[in-house]
Amino acid sequence: MLAVALAACGNSSDDSMPGMNHGAKASASPTAPSAPAGGGHDMDAMKDMASDDGLAVQKDGYRLSTTSPALPVGKAADYRFTITGPDGKPVTRFSVEQTKRLHFYAIRSDLTGFQHVHPTMAADGTWSAPLAALKSGTWRMYASFTPAGGPGKGEDFVLSTAATVPGTASDTALPKASDTATVDGYTVTVSGRPMAGMAHPLTVTIAKDGKPVSDLQPYLDTYAHLTAFHADDQALAHLHPETEVSGSQGGPSLSFHAELSKPGDWRLFLQFQTAGTLHTAALTLNVG
Repeated sequence: MLAVALAACGNSSDDSMPGMNHGAKASASPTAPSAPAGGGHDMDAMKDMASDDGLAVQKDGYRLSTTSPALPVGKAADYRFTITGPDGKPVTRFSVEQTKRLHFYAIRSDLTGFQHVHPTMAADGTWSAPLAALKSGTWRMYASFTPAGGPGKGEDFVLSTAATVPGTASDTALPKASDTATVDGYTVTVSGRPMAGMAHPLTVTIAKDGKPVSDLQPYLDTYAHLTAFHADDQALAHLHPETEVSGSQGGPSLSFHAELSKPGDWRLFLQFQTAGTLHTAALTLNVG
């Protein structure tokens, strides 16, 4: 039995998950590699995944530097940062991944308040991420990118750092587990049995009014975008889509390549678009 809890959020009416109104053009997504054979955990793979959990501020000479360690409470603000390379200079050349040169995530320490935005970069390499109003507490800011030149050319990086929003903070507990939930009138069903340190398929099926949907629009080079954060330390994992974009509409079932580095609860954020509206579901997934 897959332990998954889903909690709905609206696009503009729920301020706990703002900043996710990014459209994308359709194009084919590459198929992710198949799960490895064998019944035991691959320890080398686990170490590789742990080293790429997005919790480091620097890796292989690349560093996330910010001038915004503190952000205002309750109002929109730009989070400004640079990615510096091994030579200490700001990186200005990035490869396009899922229609963007850089993906930026903000998540609160209790795994609420998720935002996924796409910053703009100035000529000097300074990025500005437009964040909607933030609640008081500790947040983590992630930059996901691939350098288009230099020693890290072609390598995927996820770097992150903490940010503080002043005021009195209180945590929200993760919801209880369930295989299905209603999100903005859509019923989302999740199936699969992910195990820590192993590659596994994960399938999401979406229906509305009891009927499978077939009008999912392309969003960031796929029919749905899925990101996961570990409940204990906020490690990040991007679950890669295996369902290729083959036209302007898709659904109802979507396949993902899931590699989660450690056991325990993960908070998943599924984003999909219909009729120009982006929907986001938050899922608590227990990984053995």
